Amino acid sequence: MQATHSHPAVHDHHAHAQPTGLMRWITTTNHKDIGTMYLWFSFTMFLVGGILALALRSELFQPGLQLVEPEVFNQLTTMHGVIMVFGAIMPAFVGFANWMIPLQIGAADMAFARMNNWSFWLLPPAALLLVISFFVPGGAAAGGWTLYPPLSVQMGPGMDLAIFALHILGASSIMGSINIVTTILNMRAPGMTLMKMPLFCWTWLITAYLLIAVMPVLAGAITMILTDRHFDTHFFNAAGGGDPVLFQHVFWFFGHPEVYIMILPAFGIVSEIIPAFARKPLFGYTSMVYATSSIAILSFIVWAHHMFTVGMPATAQLFFMYATMLIAVPTGVKVFNWVATMWKGSMTFETPMLFACGFIFVFTMGGFTGLILAITPIDIQLHDTYFVVAHFHYVLVAGSLFALFAGVYYWLPKWTGHMYNETLGKAHFWLSVIFFNITFFVQHFLGLAGMPRRVPDYALQFADFNMISTIGAFGFGITQLLFLYIVVSCIRGGEKAADKPWEGAQGLEWTVPSPAPHHTFETPPVVR
Repeated sequence: MQATHSHPAVHDHHAHAQPTGLMRWITTTNHKDIGTMYLWFSFTMFLVGGILALALRSELFQPGLQLVEPEVFNQLTTMHGVIMVFGAIMPAFVGFANWMIPLQIGAADMAFARMNNWSFWLLPPAALLLVISFFVPGGAAAGGWTLYPPLSVQMGPGMDLAIFALHILGASSIMGSINIVTTILNMRAPGMTLMKMPLFCWTWLITAYLLIAVMPVLAGAITMILTDRHFDTHFFNAAGGGDPVLFQHVFWFFGHPEVYIMILPAFGIVSEIIPAFARKPLFGYTSMVYATSSIAILSFIVWAHHMFTVGMPATAQLFFMYATMLIAVPTGVKVFNWVATMWKGSMTFETPMLFACGFIFVFTMGGFTGLILAITPIDIQLHDTYFVVAHFHYVLVAGSLFALFAGVYYWLPKWTGHMYNETLGKAHFWLSVIFFNITFFVQHFLGLAGMPRRVPDYALQFADFNMISTIGAFGFGITQLLFLYIVVSCIRGGEKAADKPWEGAQGLEWTVPSPAPHHTFETPPVVR
């Protein structure tokens, strides 16, 4: 038996052998370090994607061509989309998963610690490829973030770099997801049954399954584009017996679950924050779990609502229309439960709660415009207009991004041991929500009036709303530098965080237990 216990001196030696400085970050297998790196990486990419968006909005400030050629405008559009989706939003949520899941389920670390390190370090080279693609002959990919053929088959080498980057990002996502699923299913503390898990863990478990299911589909679609480009296959070339619409089907079979991959973890974060600041357990925990699962399952059968204009049969249009409307039901259940949790709670409105409430309000607006676009005849009118742009920015910026902000403010005291500046936090919220609406609310009107997406120039009738939108975009962008300042000053010091910075949050501070536990985990339950 003695052989199983190593000598204290051996432990001592290992403690001194820990790498420091840069090597610590490159070689780390600690879930908190890796979570931190994911969060910093995603914020960096958020700023890069944001700069591209501001370049787009500058061009659209007034009619006529001002700053960039139409080709460059399209490159900016594509890269803004790809970088925000794959470089900013998704890695940020994986960062939250790395930080919080082991803590919330009582695990020592993630299941595959070295694979965790590897899945992070795949991201910087992929990001580099995306940025480099601007500087190759012909420039970056210019077919929109959806990479539709025939454009994507005819473009220059920037497209190959984008495809390679997406392959690497996809591999990273799959490894991260396998890690999350294994950790949650196998490493929960005794007594932490699945139906006692915090909702953030539930939403990530379901998200990870979605990622594992759809990432290979995207890989297949972009590999087919690659072989069309270089090896004379004709998957998407009508002249060679292929079909460009086939790409849309394959792409959106990935793309629609993908948009839920970007919102489900946000639902989880909001479901942690609302009960904490309403000071009562989450209303309808079980229904939240089932609603999340049904959203995930339904997300696989609604993909062609992105394709109502390709000339599919009326039967198919009806099916996708009704299936899309059906997915609004579990989403409505979630919104109802959040509001019911707040109902008659002792609410206080610190920054995390402000962002969570802002999330519910603005995400619901985005959900309603989605329901409008689900109606086939309306969608045929609004397809590829700014109404669609407004819709998905309402769910992705005011949805995913606001939830990420809420989560950062909520868990920052946990992560750093310091409190952030509450006054500046609230300023960040109000400026963000106001500038966000100035930017994107008017785009609904542009779309209803018929302004198409992805155009660098437009008719005079759209000038005023575009000007308002651009002013809002610059306000929103500059506001995010305030967020950076708040986070950095919190890390470097600031008031020491109390043991329970959000006092009164249902006892178990970081993992609001929902439903309220029948017993604490310290003492065994009384068997009746």
